[in-house]
Amino acid sequence: MLEINDRISIEDWEMTEQFIRASGPGGQNVNKVSTAVELRFEAERSPNLPPAVKTRLRKLAGRRWTKEGAVVLQVDETRSQARNREIARERLAELIRKALEKPKRRIPTRPTLGSKRRRLEGKKQRGEVKALRGKVDPSS
Repeated sequence: MLEINDRISIEDWEMTEQFIRASGPGGQNVNKVSTAVELRFEAERSPNLPPAVKTRLRKLAGRRWTKEGAVVLQVDETRSQARNREIARERLAELIRKALEKPKRRIPTRPTLGSKRRRLEGKKQRGEVKALRGKVDPSS
């Protein structure tokens, strides 16, 4: 079981872990031992997450969200299988904690009178500069 906060926890059946061989340096060990972990969390089917959290999680997960509604995290940072497993679980918990935060609703503001005047004054000056670019009268 993975504790997210005091109200939400993820059951073990909702997550599947698969160990794969890591890429990169590691000498002979990298060819023999499957240290990298692929953590798959079935977010869409999870009864512990409210629908609003699921939609925010989908947005936060991005490419890690699958068509089936699962979040897939791959970790191959360390040579230790147990440590990679811990890191993957920590990342999943952090991702869900971010999804739990409701975004602040934006309150639309209006431009101040001073900013309107400055904008119009700037436009007037620019128009005057452009007006001076007209053709020169050869008779004068």
